[in-house]
Amino acid sequence: MEKVIMTLAEFEAEAARFVGGLVPQGRRATLVTLSGDLGAGKTTFTQVVAKTLGVEETVTSPTFVLEKIYQLPSELGGETPKFTRLAHIDAYRLESGSDLASIGFDELMQEVGNLILLEWPEKVSDMLPVPAVKVSILAHEDGSRTITYG
Repeated sequence: MEKVIMTLAEFEAEAARFVGGLVPQGRRATLVTLSGDLGAGKTTFTQVVAKTLGVEETVTSPTFVLEKIYQLPSELGGETPKFTRLAHIDAYRLESGSDLASIGFDELMQEVGNLILLEWPEKVSDMLPVPAVKVSILAHEDGSRTITYG
């Protein structure tokens, strides 16, 4: 599925809609990969997902620390959330998938309640399991974006 997003408000609404439709995978964490050039909106997408899931702290790119993990509230607007933790991983500085071991990726994947958003999956594709959803974001010169789900 592909969507053309014209404004930042539409982009934020789309990210919120997306996470609302995610469900845990059952036997492992839910992995979502985020692809796109620098500045395409991968971190912005993650920020909206985090906010939608009840994260109150500021969500920034984990480029230099590689990963940030956020505990999700046990109740969200009167409903029990589907996920217990959000892991935001930026693989831009990694050389290969084997580098994921240094951040405990395998352990993160073993917990069903984890939602993992991984930026730059092409850097570590040799060791990644099949993601639940692949999100690709393409920024256009006019400021619009095309989001493709696969």
